[in-house]
Amino acid sequence: MARFNIQQVWDFSYDAFNSSGLFQSDAQKKAALAIRDCKSGSLGVNISQCPDCGYTEFHNNSCRNRSCPNCQAVNQEIWVDKRRAEVIDTPYFHVVFTLPHELNSLIYCNQKLLYGLLHRCCARTLLELSADKKYLGAIPGIIQVLHTWNQEMLYHVHMHCIISGGGLTPDRRIRKSKGHFFIPVMVLRDKFKGCCLAALDSLYQSGELVFSSSCEKLRNSYEWSAFRNALYEKDWCPYIKETFNGFGNAIEYLGRYTHKIAISNSRILSVDNQQVSFSARGKKPGEPPRTITLENTEFIRRYLMHVLPSGFQKIRYYGFLNNRGKGKNLKLIFTLQGHQRFRARYAHLSIAELIKAVWKVDIRICPECGCCRMKSIGRTCGTS
Repeated sequence: MARFNIQQVWDFSYDAFNSSGLFQSDAQKKAALAIRDCKSGSLGVNISQCPDCGYTEFHNNSCRNRSCPNCQAVNQEIWVDKRRAEVIDTPYFHVVFTLPHELNSLIYCNQKLLYGLLHRCCARTLLELSADKKYLGAIPGIIQVLHTWNQEMLYHVHMHCIISGGGLTPDRRIRKSKGHFFIPVMVLRDKFKGCCLAALDSLYQSGELVFSSSCEKLRNSYEWSAFRNALYEKDWCPYIKETFNGFGNAIEYLGRYTHKIAISNSRILSVDNQQVSFSARGKKPGEPPRTITLENTEFIRRYLMHVLPSGFQKIRYYGFLNNRGKGKNLKLIFTLQGHQRFRARYAHLSIAELIKAVWKVDIRICPECGCCRMKSIGRTCGTS
């Protein structure tokens, strides 16, 4: 375990933050309490014992909250393994769509609505342009992952998209792109901007948007029109972050993003009862890493900004990976291509077997006598 970690910030200062009067949604409260209690013993304990020598181990339960820094590694490995079996024999591309910061206040008080809008607009942009014969003339497979932070944990809403450079044509054939991304960036930009702003204006006209004090003036239709027009003038520039010609590399790469949270324990440099310091990348490529220092309560505030609304799906699938038709589509693609490039490796493994396969740690081996039959003999209930 790292010498310093996020949970220590909670131990020192969550009570002070909680009593500060700052608003917390139900999802934020649930995540905050889960982070505080994870592996502390208050969520219960599993007890394992060696049948040969009687050695007993006690393992504090984890919280399994998707915002907890302690609970993502196993879920990430399982997710990546499942996606591996869905990779087809084409190039893959990593596209990032970012919303202008001028929208931050409006997005934050309409999170579920506008995060969903962003998912739909990214998918529509990629699918409609891909279907055009000028670009691909086929329906690709797309995996989208929503992120809401930057290196300083400030609010920065963007979508990571992995898109296959090939897909199914209307007559159910395979069409593949060359080794470069098949949609010009300027075309991608204009389509995405138009799609987002049309959808946003539709929500405004139907009265579905909520306005907090920071964007209260947008209730006025003249202010809204000026705001919308200013957004049209801005340069919404998506970019192609990475190109993969080794098919499986794309999924391994995306695994870094799927279960990522605002900041990991590995970036925490120091924690005391007042403040926390953490590392951040340089602001420009090639610049050295920076050290950011925040008051503990400000760190907690920023962290909780990135807790997603309850039930919101931050990872979504489109094109031939759409959940309704994925099985049939992949079966057809693998038949047309003559093979399935990768298969899942961990589908039938227990958690103990998965940990051994991925991290080379066998939790069934007794550290006292070396017997490989450590067994769970019971559990205790939590206190929280």
